[in-house]
Amino acid sequence: MINEEKSLATIKPYRIGLALSGGGARGFAHVGALKALEEMGLRPDIISGVSAGSIIGVLYADGYSPDEIIDLFSRLNFSDLAEITMPRAGFFKIDRFRNFLKKVLRANNFEDLSIPVIVSATDLDKGKTTTFAKGPIVEVVCASCSIPIIFPPIKINGVHYVDGGVFRNFPVSTIRQSCDIVIGVNVNPLVAKEYKQTLLGIAERSYSFIFKSNSLFDAKLCDVLIQTEEIAHFNIFDIVKLREIARFGYEAARNTLMLKESSDLIGKELLKPEESKKPFF
Repeated sequence: MINEEKSLATIKPYRIGLALSGGGARGFAHVGALKALEEMGLRPDIISGVSAGSIIGVLYADGYSPDEIIDLFSRLNFSDLAEITMPRAGFFKIDRFRNFLKKVLRANNFEDLSIPVIVSATDLDKGKTTTFAKGPIVEVVCASCSIPIIFPPIKINGVHYVDGGVFRNFPVSTIRQSCDIVIGVNVNPLVAKEYKQTLLGIAERSYSFIFKSNSLFDAKLCDVLIQTEEIAHFNIFDIVKLREIARFGYEAARNTLMLKESSDLIGKELLKPEESKKPFF
């Protein structure tokens, strides 16, 4: 009886969890990683996302394929999603991005998505991480993406929220206890690179240090950690290079998954590579 109760207690609600980090335009590496996962016959049972990871995670759970996600953004640049404004709470308005999400998302609420998604944002008023898995999607994703100073805080139910990466840029711990296996895709590896002495260049560099440092603990919680140093050389606003970024994500994911297949960590019955389709990058 005791053994039976212990066995039931260890049963987790999800087999495979996918954690997608923040990282601005580098987040398109998540799309490449999803492409590789599909080719390996893997589909997440739950997705945890922050900032860029929340965008890609929600779109994928909304039924968009990796190829379709790339197509959605392929004709856009940063100014199509953000509008410069007189600085008060942020240098750019997030209205264009909000309107973009409203236009492309088929689901209005988290409950309508085909895969459960948890999005993390930072409660600026109380100084803590808040996770969302129910209710309207658009404002939550906008909040999770609102890098302080660059974008204004997003007000939800009377609370001001900013980018989830301030405290937890790699949301592995959010789903760790609920999944047998967690695959994490981190698009902010700890790599030093050159930067421009401009307002945005200094802001990007500073936030990059914050996001990278608070990802170290969560990276250790992954059963499969996917990241590549090459991705660090892209600017977080480099949306026009999305296909090149996606290619690095695809290659890193496929190489990592093939290594895990050989070690039998995930289980060879799950990793059955399909014939690759025409690349989207």
